[in-house]
This record gives sequence, C-alpha cells and structure tokens, in this order.
Amino acid sequence: MSVGLARALHAPYNRRVSYRREALFNRTIALITGLLITQPGWASTELGTSLDLTTHWVGYTALAIFAVAYALVIAEEYIHLRKSKPVLLAAGLIWVIIALAYNSDGLPHEVESGIRHNFLEYGELFFFLLVAMTYINAMVERGVFDELRNWLIRKGFSYRSLFWLTGILAFFISPIADNLTTALIMCAVVLAVGEGQPKFVAIACINIVVGANAGGAFSPFGDITTLMVWQKGVVDFWEFFALFVPSAVNFVIPAFIMQFALPSGQPEAVDVEEKVMKYGGLTIVGLFLATIVTAVSFHNFLHIPPVFGMMTGLAYLKFYGFYLNRKSISMSFSSENPPGAEDNPFSFDVFDKIANAEWDTLFFFYGVILAVGGLGFIGYLGLVSEFSYGELGPTTSNILVGLLSAIIDNIPVMFAVLTMNPDMSHSQWLLVTLTAGVGGSLLSVGSAAGVALMGQARGQYTFFSHLKWTPVIALGYGASIWVHLWMNG
Repeated sequence: MSVGLARALHAPYNRRVSYRREALFNRTIALITGLLITQPGWASTELGTSLDLTTHWVGYTALAIFAVAYALVIAEEYIHLRKSKPVLLAAGLIWVIIALAYNSDGLPHEVESGIRHNFLEYGELFFFLLVAMTYINAMVERGVFDELRNWLIRKGFSYRSLFWLTGILAFFISPIADNLTTALIMCAVVLAVGEGQPKFVAIACINIVVGANAGGAFSPFGDITTLMVWQKGVVDFWEFFALFVPSAVNFVIPAFIMQFALPSGQPEAVDVEEKVMKYGGLTIVGLFLATIVTAVSFHNFLHIPPVFGMMTGLAYLKFYGFYLNRKSISMSFSSENPPGAEDNPFSFDVFDKIANAEWDTLFFFYGVILAVGGLGFIGYLGLVSEFSYGELGPTTSNILVGLLSAIIDNIPVMFAVLTMNPDMSHSQWLLVTLTAGVGGSLLSVGSAAGVALMGQARGQYTFFSHLKWTPVIALGYGASIWVHLWMNG
C-alpha cells in the first residue's frame, strides 16, 4: 500500500490504474474465497444442522478422492500397494474438506459428531474381528486346519469327490470361520492333490469361492457384511438362518453343472504327516464356539453389543494360553534336554496371535467406513437412496447391490446401504444381506476369497477361468433370490 500511495502522490493516472487493479484483485480474491470457504446458495441447503454439499466443490472433491483411492485398491494385485493405505488417506482428506466447509459456515461441532458416530461403528467391528482373527490364528498355529487338510488328502478321494467335499466344507466352515480363511484351507487341499491337473484346480477353486461366500451369507460370523447387519440390529441372530436354503441353492446349482467338466479318476497318492495338530487344538476350537455363544447370549438376552461377548471370549483364550505356558514351563524343568519354543508342544503366546491379525484388512475397514461415512455426511447416500429405493424399488435395488459387490468390494456397498437405512421390509433386509454376500462370487475379484485364491493358485485359477463360469454362477445367484422371495418374502 505504501508504494501505491507514493505513486498516487506523483501520478494521478497511475493512481486510477492502481485503484482499478486493486478493485479487480479484491473482487478476484472475494470470488475465490467464496468458492473455497463460504457456501454459495446453489451449494448451501441447510437441513437442520446439516449442509447439503452434493453440488459444492467439497462434494465433487470428496467423490474424486474416493474414486482414486478405490481405483488403487482394485489395482492392489498389480501395483503391490496395500489396500489400507489409499483408503486411510482418502478418509482423512474427505473429512478435512468437510470440516473446512462446516467451520466456515459456523457449525464446527457437527463434523466432530459425524466422525464419532462412524468411528464408534468401526470400533465395534474392529474389536469383534480382532478376537475372531486371534482365534483363527491360534487354530492355525495349533495345526487344526492342517490336520483337516491332511485327512482329506490321506483318504484318496476321486476328483469329483474332492470337488464336492471341499465345496461342502467351505460352505459349512465359513459360517463359523471367515470365508477367506476357509477358502485358503480348501484351496491348499486342491493344490496338494491336483498337481498336473490345472483344469481340476481351476474348477475346484471356483466351487470353493462360491461355497465359502454362500456359506458366509447365512451366518453373522460368515462375512463382514453379515456381521455389520447383525451389529446394526437390523436382523437378529437366528433370523440369518432363514437364508440357509437360498444360500445352499446359490452353491449347489453351479456346483452341479460344473462337476461335469471335471477330469475322471482320482489323483495320485500324496505323502503327508500322520499327525500335525498340536496339544490343545480341539480345546481352542471349543473355546471359539463358546465365545460365539457368549456373544450371541450377550446380545439376545442381556441386550449388550455382541463385541462385549467376543472380548469376554478372548479372556477364555488368554486363560487357556496361561495354562499351556505353565505346562510348557513344567516340561522344560522336568526334561534334561528341554525343547525349544518351536518344538515345545505346549508353547503358546496369545499376544503373538493378536499381532498376526490381518492388520491391513482392519485398517482397510477403517478407511472404507470413514470414507463412505463422509460421503453420506455430505449427502450423496441420501440421493442414492432416494433414487434406488424410491424409484427402482427395494427388490431391484437389492439385486443390484449384489451385482455391484462383484465389481466393488461388498463392505463399502453394505455400509452405504446401512447408512442410508432405507425404509423396507424385513424380507428385503434379508435379501440385501444375501445378495451382498453371494454377489461377489460372480467374478474372481468380487470377494476376498477369490482374490486370495488367484494368488494361491497362480496360473491355474485366474480371472478368465472364473469368468468362463460366470453365467452358471449367475444362474445360482438368480435362483437363490427367487427361493428367498418364495420362502421369506
């Protein structure tokens, strides 16, 4: 300003030019500030204490951030960037720009409430999954699943028998364990006995993916989406089992058709160890079942969130780990040549099992829930709900949820539906639970089980080998929906 005043004292013409430039500069700054900080009328529809940012730069930027982050998640297999990293960053950036808009509009505390609401939902899911993962890791370390795998291999089943056994076991184990772990165990069996038969490996892996996803759809513990629905209180524990028959139809129809493409005969005998399960393996299985019973009882009878039951059940494992360690110490003192930690059948550290949890997956859930929650806070989920469930109707929308989950992970899709909370019947909530669970089977990249098996059976089970059978899987998908609507609708 001092330079401008000096020029004004010496040159009237320069003064007029300076004033014009200063006025133009001020108008430009005001325009940019209005766009970046204040809420213009076309982007500022205030509903109570909420702002409609769907047509504001904040909304468009948030959509772009989420799209880029999820593109990186989809490309994880090719760029080797862990899926949690882009969504963690996206969640932070989305809520930061939302906070800028709300603070500039004099609503500094609304964003805090929105974040706390979404964080509480994630916190319940996090601790629930952490306990489940800890038990699964404990069973893996005790050799429970290795023993099951070796038993199947020793029996000398034919290719067709192994195809049905691995699929059926995937269907019935995934409601208790998660569908990813179940699929990996069954795939290990298929790879062990299917050496030299890539066609058998490919078809058996497809069957395992379909079976694991279908089995996870009728249990709160079988998939993250069913767990979210149960914890939200939309569907009670026992009501999930109304989806058993539709889920079975979803698995059986494709399996029945695919079996005719299997090679004949049986695989050559494979040498495996006689006994690989360590001391206490079956006891830990029993403690896991007791933990599930505790969580269900807390929720159904005491009206306590199921995560508290799971955390109580973690204490069961901790006390049993203490017992195993006492036996380990006794064995070391009573032996002249005490075994090392790896050779000691009683050596057990529960904190190692916690440390080996799928932390990338847990942080991925955090990023997804907070990012999608941010899009809902902006107002986009309300628009989607109004169009899909208002215009298309719940049945069509819920079927589309399943198709969408084959392309996009079913977790953000289901969280979006739960956040929208559309007004629909109980049968429709069961339908969207079913479709979100089994829809991922349509493509190999549509579920965590499919992605994991592509890595485990690399070169034999691929995206295109799965895509070849997509029409058959889609037949099972449609049949399961029809059966559900006929039985439960």
